[in-house]
Amino acid sequence: MQAIITNSRTAKFKVVTQLASLSLALLAATPTLAQTLTVTPQQKAMADQVAQSGIALSALAANAPDSYSVKSGDTLWGIATLFLKSPWRWPELWGMNLAEIKNPHLIYPGQKLYLEKKDGRATLRTVADSVAPAAGADGSATEPLATVRWSPHTRSEILGSGALPALKFHLIEPYLAEPVIVDESTMRSAPRIVATQEGRVLLTRGDRAYARGPANAALKDDLSQKQQVYRIFREATPLKDPITGEVLGLEAQYLGKALLAGSEATEQSQDKDGKTRTDTIPATIDITAAKEEIRVGDRLLPEPERQLLNYVPHAPQAPSDARIVSVYGNAVVNAAQNQVVSINRGTRDGIENGHVLAILKDGARLIDKTDEARTELKLPDERNGLLMVFKAFDRLSYALILEITDSVRVGDRLVNPR
Repeated sequence: MQAIITNSRTAKFKVVTQLASLSLALLAATPTLAQTLTVTPQQKAMADQVAQSGIALSALAANAPDSYSVKSGDTLWGIATLFLKSPWRWPELWGMNLAEIKNPHLIYPGQKLYLEKKDGRATLRTVADSVAPAAGADGSATEPLATVRWSPHTRSEILGSGALPALKFHLIEPYLAEPVIVDESTMRSAPRIVATQEGRVLLTRGDRAYARGPANAALKDDLSQKQQVYRIFREATPLKDPITGEVLGLEAQYLGKALLAGSEATEQSQDKDGKTRTDTIPATIDITAAKEEIRVGDRLLPEPERQLLNYVPHAPQAPSDARIVSVYGNAVVNAAQNQVVSINRGTRDGIENGHVLAILKDGARLIDKTDEARTELKLPDERNGLLMVFKAFDRLSYALILEITDSVRVGDRLVNPR
């Protein structure tokens, strides 16, 4: 999508402000799975507070740079890591330059961030990379946000892709549409594929198949909708709490998508003896996408409406004590950075999208060989990294491993970051 700006006379534009307003308008009108540009009241309140006085120098990262030029490919999480010891305290990084960055999701490549330290506090501000800040009496940068003079002719620029995201969205985008966690009753009552054309064993994109709804509800076409799309799943894997062994939910294996082409129905007919019988006519579906081969017995679940999701890393307000349940898509128990794991806490436990949790590695158990009594010891749990929840269900959630120092295992403990 492009925005065309035509100037009949020379005008000055504050680049960040103009691009921000245009991007907000365009993205608000375009449904997408990408991150929204909203700011929660809590984040705004924190930013307002920090904007008044800055942050303590003790909150800065040890090697926080005096200046940094924003580059294509950067993320807000990455920039926060440069300046702050705790990158999940991202709203504070935004608050440090609140006067110039009205929306924290709209920081663009080419801007330059300047770190100013005074009276034990730190503030951060930004100007266009092409304009150096003027030095004040104390040596600090004082030049306001740079303006750019535009020539009187038509310019075009692609919007919506220039602002920095909170994190690398491509790492989680597939998991927003594919995996689903359901309870056993939902999976059992889901419509199922019952037959194929010409007795085919495996189905793929472009094939036609036939499906039936649960016993108490036929699979019918809703004439008020132009399309009815279903996601296709196979046998679900039970996800058990690593401590109690309780089944928290079923993780269904995503196979593809189907479009409902004809409703399920019943039809009266007569057999050769003249007796009336009732025939069940299954619904007709067309396979529109296939990640793996699809077969008879696979289940259908309605595709949910796309949601505009907001991924702003932040720590939970209430204390958390969770465990890693599984590594998605793998039979192994170890996970690496940028992999997705499920955890045994969900919305009913107060978990929400964007929550950052610290990963603790269990301390080893050993015998104190220096003690004649051979006392058994357990070493302290050590922090091993961070993960962020991006999709919360009722009793389980999916989370992305943001950073680790060692491999992460199923059963590892998760607590509030400090």
